[in-house]
Amino acid sequence: MKTMVSCREFLAASAAGAALLSLQVNCASMRTASSKQKFGRFRFGIQAHALRNFPIEEAISIIHDDLELHWVEFSRKHLPVEALPAEVRRIRALLAQNDITCNAVGVHGFGRDQDTNRRVFEFARAMGVRNISANPSHDAFDSMGKLVAEYDIRIAIHNHGPGAPYDTVADVVNAVKDRHPNIGACIDTGHFIRSAEDPIEAFYKLKGRVFGVHVKDVAAQTKKTHDVIIGDGFLDVEGMFKALKDINFPADGALSLEFEGNPDDPVAEIKQCLAVAANAAQKVAFS
Repeated sequence: MKTMVSCREFLAASAAGAALLSLQVNCASMRTASSKQKFGRFRFGIQAHALRNFPIEEAISIIHDDLELHWVEFSRKHLPVEALPAEVRRIRALLAQNDITCNAVGVHGFGRDQDTNRRVFEFARAMGVRNISANPSHDAFDSMGKLVAEYDIRIAIHNHGPGAPYDTVADVVNAVKDRHPNIGACIDTGHFIRSAEDPIEAFYKLKGRVFGVHVKDVAAQTKKTHDVIIGDGFLDVEGMFKALKDINFPADGALSLEFEGNPDDPVAEIKQCLAVAANAAQKVAFS
């Protein structure tokens, strides 16, 4: 037996469906707005190296669904310079679908060869980012100076801890001194702690040159140590956000949590780090 649906019933059902869809869209929008405000004025994201043992599609899903973050810095593990244009477009579309902005790529090496360096800048431009975290050799700066001017893309020198070329705060300060304004620093708080350096001091000494931050904390001020929840080691999390506020960290810089521990199952610990960061950022925002 056929059931006839009246025009009035059809319209009522359609209206109910439209109302439900509108409610779902509004709820999603409110959730997005709320998640973007968790860190006050700071666009706090993640260095995807923290999710290095996950395929890029799954990493993006975790960033959106589990961590509710909207900014990411990709390393070579997920997105190498050699990625084909079609792959870059696919990833950018996937990020857009999940309301995630890639604001940096790295850490990339640079040497004196201009063509090799240019490929990294071309890749960064294809990804639509202004920041490349970098580990350049000392003979790379002439090349980088020309490229940052040509592309208007920043180089952010990353300190890698004890024994690395940019071990101390002074090493980074000296490297960027008198260079093109687009050559600055990506401060890795954990690596400076490993070098027995004060990462908070680094923000002030590099004021105007800080384009990126890798937020991590470690258990000891030694070369060999391990990551801990931020604030449980030597990092003054509230002091870090205060420093970022004081130096007017650029809105289009890359501020990224980088928890490197437990790579097979890091989400719970990353969430703990994010909760600490949100609490500290809110305190600074309203101080």
